[in-house]
Amino acid sequence: MIDSINSPYIHAANADNFQSLVIENSKRGPVLVNFWSKKAGPCLRQYPLLDKLVHDYKGRLLLINIDADSELKITREVGISSVPTLKLYRDSEVVESRHGYQSEQDLVKLVDQYITRDSDQIIALAIEEFGKGNQNKAYDMITQEILQDPDNPRLPLAIGKLLKYERRFQEALTLFESLPANIIKNRDVTRFKQELNFFAIANEITNLDALLAQSDNVDDDLAAMQQRAAFFIANQDYEKGFKQLQNIMDKDKSFDDDFARRAMLTLIGWLDVDHPLVKQYKPALRRYTH
Repeated sequence: MIDSINSPYIHAANADNFQSLVIENSKRGPVLVNFWSKKAGPCLRQYPLLDKLVHDYKGRLLLINIDADSELKITREVGISSVPTLKLYRDSEVVESRHGYQSEQDLVKLVDQYITRDSDQIIALAIEEFGKGNQNKAYDMITQEILQDPDNPRLPLAIGKLLKYERRFQEALTLFESLPANIIKNRDVTRFKQELNFFAIANEITNLDALLAQSDNVDDDLAAMQQRAAFFIANQDYEKGFKQLQNIMDKDKSFDDDFARRAMLTLIGWLDVDHPLVKQYKPALRRYTH
């Protein structure tokens, strides 16, 4: 039975130990949470695949089983409506979710991009070279490793972060536009690319003090509002960023291919559903959309 498996890589969770088993462990590596039921045939058919998967990774992945029939408090909090449901946690957050029976190929595809790989070691070495002033060597090291392990999303992400550090935002964006679909869909890669767009716009500011002092009503300067919005968002002042985006939509919601609407959706996606700014601006966004 699932709840009697004895393995250092597999544990059963309840309301009392969910925080330690899932949330805390996810800060050290990926944790796959399996919401299951003895009454559901697909859960029982899928479990041998999960068992094989977690042992194939030899400690680089934890499997946490939660009996959806008995752990009602957790299932309500997480929003589980059917079983089997899998949720992959990394850095205290759900990064992937799957509902229904998953094949072995599906399971590997789900977790593989979050598993620590041998090629990750190159990133640390490259950053060390970068810190010594050997920037070209650092980029070359990571680029060569990408050729050997093209499925590791952390390799292009590392190049992007180094380019960002050098304020080479457009080069980083060009790189990310060229990434294959399986990499660009990675949660961390997607988030970083979104951030780059704001940094690239903010980088075009020539006189920051003058821009911030300028009134929103000066000649309805939408480009200035866009730059202010990007600057605030890049510096994580999301409240001021939302305000600038709202000002743009009040004047011309179609400006720059619906920039303000798309930016609002991005910010809402970054923030928790219960964040005050989400509660404030999500209804307003609906009004602008219709």
